[in-house]
Amino acid sequence: MNNKSKGILYIIISAFGFAAMGIFVKLAGDVPSIEKTFYRNLVSLVLAFILTVIHKESFFGKRENQKYLLARSILGAIGTIASFYAIDNLVLSDATMLNKLSPFFVIIFSFLFLKEKIKPSQAVALIVAFSGSLFIIKPGFSSDIFPSLIGLASAVFAGAAYTFVRFLGGREKFYTIVFYFSFISILSVLPFLIFVYEPLTLSQFLYLMGAGIFASISQFSLTAAYKYSPASEISIYDYTQILFAAILGFLFLKEVPDSLSIVGYILIISASIGIFLYNSHKAKKLKDKF
Repeated sequence: MNNKSKGILYIIISAFGFAAMGIFVKLAGDVPSIEKTFYRNLVSLVLAFILTVIHKESFFGKRENQKYLLARSILGAIGTIASFYAIDNLVLSDATMLNKLSPFFVIIFSFLFLKEKIKPSQAVALIVAFSGSLFIIKPGFSSDIFPSLIGLASAVFAGAAYTFVRFLGGREKFYTIVFYFSFISILSVLPFLIFVYEPLTLSQFLYLMGAGIFASISQFSLTAAYKYSPASEISIYDYTQILFAAILGFLFLKEVPDSLSIVGYILIISASIGIFLYNSHKAKKLKDKF
C-alpha cells in the first residue's frame, strides 16, 4: 500500500472507532454524561501513559505551552460531556453529524485567534454547513430542541479544542497532548462526579471500557492517518463515521434518522466536500509551483 492508501485506511478505522464508541456510550444506558466522560478518559489516560513511556516523551509538556495545553484539555472535556449527552438523547447519526461541524468551527476560531483569513469558498461552506445543521436541529420552541443544541455545543467546544491542537502540533508530541488532555479531563470532572455518581452494573462498566478503548483506537488511528498523508488528501474520509453511526444505530438500537435530518447530512457533507476539493486544489497548485 502507498502512503495515501494507508492514510485513508487509518482514517476509516478512526471513523469506525468513534462510531463504535458512540454505540457503547448509548448502550451503557442511564449513566450521567460526566461519569461516562470519566471512564472514557480513564482508558485513554492509561493507554497514553503507556505510549508516552515507550516513546520516552514528556507527560506534561513544555512550560511555555501550559496555558494552551490546559485550554485544549478543558475545552475538550466540556465537548466530550456535551457529545455524550447528545448521543444519549438523539439518534446516534444526528449526534455524530452535529459533532462533525467542529471543523467548521475550527475555521472560525482560527480566524479569531490564529488570525487565519477566511476564504470566500470557506465562507460559502460555513453557510451551507450551518444551514444543514438547522435541518437536524429543527429549531422550535419545544424542549425537544435542547439535546440538539447541546450536540451543536459539543462541536463548538471540540472546534475550539482542535484549534489549540493545531497550534500545539509543532510544539508538543501527540502522546503528551493526549495524556495531558486525559489527565486534566479526569481532574476537571472528578468534583462533579462525586455528586452525580451512580454505581455501575457489570455490563455498563464493560460498555464504558469499550467506549474508552474504541475512542483511544480512533485517536491514535487519526494521528497515524495524518502521518502518512496530509489532511487535504484524506480528511473527507472521516465523514464515513456518519455512515458507520447510521448502520450501527440501526443494527443495535433500531434508530432511523428522519427525512429532514438526511437533508441536513447532505448539506453538511456537501460543504465538507467543497472544503476538501478547495484544499486539494490549493495543495496541488503549491506542489506544482515547487
